[in-house]
Amino acid sequence: MSTYAIIIERGETGGYGAYSPDLPGCVAMADDQDECLRLMIEAIEFHLAGLREDGKPIPHPNTVAATTFTTAA
Repeated sequence: MSTYAIIIERGETGGYGAYSPDLPGCVAMADDQDECLRLMIEAIEFHLAGLREDGKPIPHPNTVAATTFTTAA
């Protein structure tokens, strides 16, 4: 079992985009953050299944997401 970090960013014109630094090209977009996360999890599962099907190596996750930090600024 592997754990892949997911980065979610808010777009300048609305909506959200997500990616995993350890899985280049695996992305998702949605109108809200929860939907974006759900779609990104599906995208990772699809991406890894495709790599397995093609006989390609599965990238080892190197990115560690420890926590978030909130400031008043």
